[in-house]
Amino acid sequence: MSVELQITPLSEWGYGWKTPVFFAGPCSAESEDQVMQTARGLAKHRVDMLRAGIWKPRTRPNNFEGIGSIGLKWLKDAGFDTNLPVCVEVANVKHVYEALRSGVDVLWIGARTTVNPFAVQEICDALHGVDIPVMVKNPVNPDLELWIGAFERLNRVGITRLAAIHRGFSTYEKTKFRNRPKWEIPIELKRRYPDLPVICDPSHICGTRELLQEVSQTAMDIGLDGLMIESHINPDKALSDAKQQVVPEAYSHIIESLIFRHEETPPESASTELESRRSNIDRIDKYIIELLAERMDIVREIGMYKKENNLTILQRGRWNEILESRHEFGRRKNLSDKFVRDVFQAIHKESIHHQAQVMNESADDALNDLKKEAKIRKR
Repeated sequence: MSVELQITPLSEWGYGWKTPVFFAGPCSAESEDQVMQTARGLAKHRVDMLRAGIWKPRTRPNNFEGIGSIGLKWLKDAGFDTNLPVCVEVANVKHVYEALRSGVDVLWIGARTTVNPFAVQEICDALHGVDIPVMVKNPVNPDLELWIGAFERLNRVGITRLAAIHRGFSTYEKTKFRNRPKWEIPIELKRRYPDLPVICDPSHICGTRELLQEVSQTAMDIGLDGLMIESHINPDKALSDAKQQVVPEAYSHIIESLIFRHEETPPESASTELESRRSNIDRIDKYIIELLAERMDIVREIGMYKKENNLTILQRGRWNEILESRHEFGRRKNLSDKFVRDVFQAIHKESIHHQAQVMNESADDALNDLKKEAKIRKR
């Protein structure tokens, strides 16, 4: 069940921002000089806020886990020097208190924390009555409700300056991304909560700097509200996530190369053309639904046949044949294998459901007949 969120727009956070906004800085604060030099390099370009990891939740304990609280001063000094607000990740109550004591402007909750409602609630309790913006990264796994739950918890303690950070999702599948973007999830978040800013974190989606431009542009094409990109004065020497960081000049090239699109209605002539094409899509979608309904009618007939002939609902050979033939036909129509597979898996799931209903209806009819016969015998 959706709960209405109280959201303060980015333009009213007190920093004079206009969307899209751009946050940048090193994955980790490593030294005072590294933070300052990176900040000064970024400040020459289009950037709205500095970021840096102070405490780093790492998978293995042998890796660099952040410089600790001393890095907060380095980051604040860099922000003062460049006249930029600063943000850090907090994963527990201790982090919250130290960040607030140091005057950090914005906090974010990381993906490994978002996945744990207990940890999120403890952070919320520590922030009760504190007026500070909080951004929340999506949980590691694609769980939209868990993500939304974090915003609801923050809202309950009075925080309305909220933003989401889309950093992709873990997967066992081998892909070109470190974390699969699964764009449909931030799109659905925006659909449910249009006023909630969603910032994309291409660095963690990509895991490699070569893909940053592509993912950044996709985020803008979708209509997300900004980017958070990791930048380091000497990324090849970085103590964490070296491959996904870029020097300030490369960061600037990414931002300056972006094409920004508009959601507003185009001029009347273009609007008429757009509406005509949308009408065609509406017509086709209606036809698709009618065809699917017709397909399910046939599926139910097949289910009755299987019931009468004592056949299982699942016919593996037939299902494999459908997948192979539809993939081949889809390729001829310039549709990706993944899209075709996803569509027909959904259709197959619905078909199984319809056939199971037929089986149960038949079983119910047989049971009712037995009950009627038993009543007649009693008479």
